[in-house]
Amino acid sequence: MSNFRHSRPRDDRRKPKPGGSYQGGGSPTPRYDSRPDLQPPPDLDLTEYEQDEPLSLAEEIVEEAERNGEDLGDRYERVKQNEVHIAELQRMSMTQLIEAARTENISEVTGMKKQDLIFKILKERVKMNGLMYGEGTLEILPDGFGFLRSPDYHYLSCPDDIYVSPSQIRRFGLKTGATVSGQIRPPKENERYFALLRVEAINYQDPAQLSERISFDDLTPLHPDKRIVMETDEIEGRVVDMMTPIGFGQRGLIVSPPRAGKTILLQKMARAVLQNYPDAYVIMLLIDERPEEVTDMEREVKGRNCEVISSTFDEPTSRHVQVAQMVLEKAKRMVEYGIDVIIFLDSITRLARAWNSECPQSGKILSGGLDSNALQKPKAFFGSARKVEEGGSLTIVATALIDTGSKMDDVIFEEFKGTGNMEIVLDRRLVEKRVWPAIDINRSGTRREEKLMDPEEYKRVCILRRVLNEMNPPDAMELLVSRLQKTKTNAEFLMSMNMK
Repeated sequence: MSNFRHSRPRDDRRKPKPGGSYQGGGSPTPRYDSRPDLQPPPDLDLTEYEQDEPLSLAEEIVEEAERNGEDLGDRYERVKQNEVHIAELQRMSMTQLIEAARTENISEVTGMKKQDLIFKILKERVKMNGLMYGEGTLEILPDGFGFLRSPDYHYLSCPDDIYVSPSQIRRFGLKTGATVSGQIRPPKENERYFALLRVEAINYQDPAQLSERISFDDLTPLHPDKRIVMETDEIEGRVVDMMTPIGFGQRGLIVSPPRAGKTILLQKMARAVLQNYPDAYVIMLLIDERPEEVTDMEREVKGRNCEVISSTFDEPTSRHVQVAQMVLEKAKRMVEYGIDVIIFLDSITRLARAWNSECPQSGKILSGGLDSNALQKPKAFFGSARKVEEGGSLTIVATALIDTGSKMDDVIFEEFKGTGNMEIVLDRRLVEKRVWPAIDINRSGTRREEKLMDPEEYKRVCILRRVLNEMNPPDAMELLVSRLQKTKTNAEFLMSMNMK
């Protein structure tokens, strides 16, 4: 715990210790976040913040520990494991937080927002423990400093965000999207945020390993050749797995008219991945969705390696863009560490609409009122899906809206058509006949599907497609579902087929 040594002269504490894990003493905590209305005035010198050493509380902790004959390192390790952890508080419900506040003898909690209540509990606990441990996903702002955001708040700016100084960002080569863990300190009187004192882990690994990682853009993309088995007890997963197989690194598009069951299909696909691949990381990204849909998704799709991130239709388009970029950057950082990440996006059409509102106007307007530059970022998002030779993969399955009555939506779909290597087309006629899943089998498929399937399986699926191609979509799906319900697995169904 070299940061807390009080035997050195006070002036020396501002100098970085050679070889230490932390430079520049304390972390500055400006009173401003990324919002334009809270930008620092021109006459405020932020470098002065960076040079100040907020060790007054730390000195008291050291002295108290030494008086009690307690080792500060042991104390900090206990703090990391107990309820002082910020992430644990962020996962609590409002009722649980109020109960925790009463346990800490905190009064006047009525009417407080969740984030403010967490902030108050943390400040009370730091008085007792002194040391705190926190983590979050880094968002670097244009000014050079950053904040650790919480996925529990959908990466929104909150009072309990953790400030990261520019010196730490430069020292460790941190990028937006990295999950950073470490020791933090509470804000001083004139500060608004907790501040990171020492980086202990980046993406849950030693910070020294970061220099060995290859940047996402320099990784070698390959065709998907490892299959994501979607087969579960649910019929939807079995149909998708057999007719439109998905591999790690797939770039899939679900083309759907309104009320055709696209969100439910995404939900069941996400549950299948979590069930069959517990080590894969699933991110459900909901853009411009209804709040009740978000709540339902959070309750239905959950797991140790799962996030449901949303920006509902009542939020500004700038928020849609920011949350999508945060999710993409986090996924890229995880792929750099060799992790398989699957993003389910609902929907890429609404994300493109948001970018159309936020991007600088080029003066070149396409039909439907779409700016010619508006699709650059959504295409970069969708195009990030890939399997990489060095290990890891990023899979993106996104929904695209059609038949909405909006000319802009049709233009967006036409621009994305053909960019994916897997396509599932939902048909309104099946919905009207109450046939689920409402997949038009003849118009759905996967490019290079032979690389994902066993040769015998591929042969039998081709024969099945020839049979179903002669039928209209509702009858074809009804026949397929009825046959699948008579068998427990797809393999059993395919082997029972008459090949003559």
